[in-house]
Amino acid sequence: MTNIESFAKYLKYERQYSDHTVTSYIKDVEQYGQYLITHLELTEILSATHLHVRSWIVHLMNNDYAPKSVNRKLSSIKTFYKYQKKIGATDVNPATKINGPKLSKRLPTVVRKDDIDRGLALLEEQDSFEAKRDLTLINLLYQTGIRRAELINLKDTDVNTARKSIKVLGKGNKERLVPISAELSKMIDQYIILRNETFSQCDEYLLVTDKGKKMYPKFVYAKVKHWISGVSTVEKRSPHILRHSFATHLADNGAELNAIKELLGHSSLAATQIYTHNSIERLKDVYSKAHPRAAKKR
Repeated sequence: MTNIESFAKYLKYERQYSDHTVTSYIKDVEQYGQYLITHLELTEILSATHLHVRSWIVHLMNNDYAPKSVNRKLSSIKTFYKYQKKIGATDVNPATKINGPKLSKRLPTVVRKDDIDRGLALLEEQDSFEAKRDLTLINLLYQTGIRRAELINLKDTDVNTARKSIKVLGKGNKERLVPISAELSKMIDQYIILRNETFSQCDEYLLVTDKGKKMYPKFVYAKVKHWISGVSTVEKRSPHILRHSFATHLADNGAELNAIKELLGHSSLAATQIYTHNSIERLKDVYSKAHPRAAKKR
């Protein structure tokens, strides 16, 4: 077994990372290894020094990689070498003292509540299975804030419409219960009936493709992107934007930060605090536009 293969198994089974995360880490390590060969003529990845790692980081930045992407790739390499030390394949981690570029503090992109309401109303007018499925998909993402992978892996047995809750398997295989509204509970029940009428046999997963099969990441992304494009002018249109919208709208309406943290499945408050900042920035914007004294020039 190669270093990469054993590293992938370590990430999946010991660190319990999602398949998507494991794939990203492996791609980062392979890209790094290819850089060492192509640019530095170093064929053995475990022989690299901190100078080689730093050279790669500079290379990424010179090729216009976003700071967030560079930091993620650096994290992948640090984890890779940390694992190699753990199994005794090397004595040093050359990436330990390498710092990535500083991240600019950008607030999450969100879709306005009015735009979401308008877009959902348009879907509600359509009677096809695809439209009802998409309506359920969008509402689940926006009303619960679950991640794309969590949505894809939802099974019928994870939904308890009587108790108005869904069981979500999050990062690190951590389970959490997320409440759902009476409206969404009824919508899910109606969708399941329609799904079962449409397909004589389908996978055990709640949301299925147009052919009754389990959804996959690109399918969900395409559906959300198409829907957001029809209702909003925001540049980013991924499923994660609906997660941001869910959390921001909760914060805007006074929800406690700890409650938002639990609903999102965050391991610490640090990741959740951005939504409070987002809410404050919106209040500042409203104040500056609406208050008669705020608009006066000093």
